[in-house]
Amino acid sequence: MNWSAKLMKHQGEARIAVYFEKEASSIARIKQLAGAKWSSSKGVWHLPDTEENRMRFQIAIKQELSIAHQQHLHQFEKWLKSKRYSSNTIKTYLEALKSFLQFYNTRTIASITNEDIIEYNNAYILKKKLSYSYQNQVVNAIKLYFRTIENKQLVVEQLHRPKRAKLLPNVLSKEEVKQVLNALYNVKHKTMLSLIYACGLRCGELLRLKPNDIDSHRNILIIRQSKGRKDRIAPLSDKMIEILRAYYRQYKPVYYLFEGQVAGGSYDNRSLQLVLKKAIQIAGITKPVTLHWLRHSYATHLLESGTDLRYIQEILGHSSSKTTEIYTHVSTKNIQRIKSPFDDL
Repeated sequence: MNWSAKLMKHQGEARIAVYFEKEASSIARIKQLAGAKWSSSKGVWHLPDTEENRMRFQIAIKQELSIAHQQHLHQFEKWLKSKRYSSNTIKTYLEALKSFLQFYNTRTIASITNEDIIEYNNAYILKKKLSYSYQNQVVNAIKLYFRTIENKQLVVEQLHRPKRAKLLPNVLSKEEVKQVLNALYNVKHKTMLSLIYACGLRCGELLRLKPNDIDSHRNILIIRQSKGRKDRIAPLSDKMIEILRAYYRQYKPVYYLFEGQVAGGSYDNRSLQLVLKKAIQIAGITKPVTLHWLRHSYATHLLESGTDLRYIQEILGHSSSKTTEIYTHVSTKNIQRIKSPFDDL
């Protein structure tokens, strides 16, 4: 999500201005956030200035921590960096732990017990009706901090967790995918979107690919250091290899497989989103399609063609089979075989 944000005052109220590419899918997403409003005078969407929204956009929390708690936070940051957590994970965990430490700003770390965490959950998170994802991030940060830095086991599993909304992944039919890809005439653009669908790639994985990651002799694509810092492979069809060869002959990439305007630099994420936006418009598709829809569509179509769920899990790079199993809920192969009793009336 390529959104940015900053603090603002609107009609005397503290708000957070959110900036993004004005497209239907992004507008639909921000409308789902509590308290989101459009300012015609400032030409910007804005949200309430809450700790949850500050954490969402990685804006510093207003209240200052005690010196002792600042030192604990710094110690946790050093540990996370030493374990090579991603920069986004480090920021998320630090803001989550900071929120908890601010609640007990006058207490010492040594005096905090499991009952205090339950109290924080009930008196702060649940009382303010903060989201499941925010609560989960705070719980994970607290658990990791006390286990690794304080060497203290806290039974955070006892916390009440609200039920998470079970949203099905959005998918396109094979015909719709074909329409999107056929709408593109630029060789580079068509190759990029084709490869996302053909191998079930995340956008970042595509943009980090290098020419040597293509093994045409073994018909595989090597995805290096993807989510969770894991390497994996995905099968490459002969058709996709021919498309890649035609692309390579024309563009001759040096460092990244898909380079931007500057030689040796990676293609821009936002530019690729605009490519997709143009393609769906030409194809006449009105759904708010995103690049990730192509990955979801790939997984669903594999499942519908009879591919074992375990192989799909490996190809997509899911650490848990539960993540992959969600595609069974959007696959229509078996559902379409069910005969409606209405037909017998």
